[in-house]
Amino acid sequence: MNARQHFEALLAHLSAGLQAGEGFTLEYQAEASDFIRFNHARVRQAGQVQQVYATLALYQGERHGDFELALSGVIDDDLPRLDQALRRLRAVLPTLADDPYLRLNREAWRSETAAGDAAQHSEAAIEQINEAAAGLDLVGFYAAGPQYQGFASSWGAFGWHAASSFNFEFSLFHENGQAVKSSYAGEQWDAQAFARKLAFAREQLEHLGKPAHELKPGAYRAYLTPAALEELFGLFAWGFSAEALATGGSPLQRLFAGSASLSYKVTLDERIEGGLAPAFTREGPRQPLRLVSQGNPGERLVSSRSAAEHGLIANGAGSGEYPFSLHLHGGELEEGEILQRLGTGLYIGNLWYSNFSDLPAGRLTGMTRFATFWVEDGRIRAPVDTMRFDDSLFDFLGANLEALTREPELLLPSGTYGARQTGSMALRGALLSRFTLTL
Repeated sequence: MNARQHFEALLAHLSAGLQAGEGFTLEYQAEASDFIRFNHARVRQAGQVQQVYATLALYQGERHGDFELALSGVIDDDLPRLDQALRRLRAVLPTLADDPYLRLNREAWRSETAAGDAAQHSEAAIEQINEAAAGLDLVGFYAAGPQYQGFASSWGAFGWHAASSFNFEFSLFHENGQAVKSSYAGEQWDAQAFARKLAFAREQLEHLGKPAHELKPGAYRAYLTPAALEELFGLFAWGFSAEALATGGSPLQRLFAGSASLSYKVTLDERIEGGLAPAFTREGPRQPLRLVSQGNPGERLVSSRSAAEHGLIANGAGSGEYPFSLHLHGGELEEGEILQRLGTGLYIGNLWYSNFSDLPAGRLTGMTRFATFWVEDGRIRAPVDTMRFDDSLFDFLGANLEALTREPELLLPSGTYGARQTGSMALRGALLSRFTLTL
């Protein structure tokens, strides 16, 4: 029995056992993932995880509760577990108070997508990594395989999503202990694309043996790679939440209040097509949203609860009101022109330990990471030791944004706590006239 058949069998069993005055929703999440760790460019640990989780929510009037189950994927074993969860919910619901903000979607919608659902051929990828990285001190983590998500309700809603992807994060270490970090992710492994990634990382590795260029705190021209921008976007993207904006807690408050703007070069979408996330949430079908349009505020992410509480219209956002598939529109900067356009300044490949230094002002702080280089006259001259940055997103994505690269890079979340994630960001690199380092 495949994942979809398993989900549909659970759904049919629930529907047959429903009592008068009850309604339910059933969420489903499954994966069959390869996890492979590398050290010194060799496989050191390999395994596969197959797991299934379901969340049953039971409704009686305005009262509701939910129960998460870990399942085996064998329907004869899982149906008794589902029945037990249903009995426990029936016992607890009469003790609960009505939910004043419950706005349950009772429409009979349907959504089915298959985003890159072809099988992953991990063996070929691993073989290329081993051969191409021979002689290098490569440390990495490879995760790949199909993921499945489903949602259904007793009112006729049905959503199914199958996605298959891979994500390989790796670092090349110099004998002096410094490292270059890179990643390659997508729906299907491309040998030539990985070869280009590794070749560029090798090129950067050679520069790490040079004496470090000492910088004083101050503002510098800088180029931030898509991976560096991902760190920053991941920090403030929750600011598009309708709840955060309505309660004054969003780092994008000034943008939506009209007291600040971003560069006209910034257009940002929450997309449906082209991403790896489901086209639905438990709230219903997701909608494509223009979050920022040429620097101006666009739509916000609105769940049904926020819609009820703040008088808004829900648009299928999940309960956390966080974007699943951010897409930053491109600019005119070609990849081969990045160093020449930068001229003299910083090439920043990664950032980490980021946080808000002034949330209402949209000000972020953090550290440069791994290979950050000093560039002069369009050529990498020397590595730069780790430094702290502190800058406002209204500056580096505002007046200080000179250009965005033309081609996007697909960035998948590397987190595997509990399960692999299905979100993604398609980001460009950003050339900045000023980026502030504090120490």
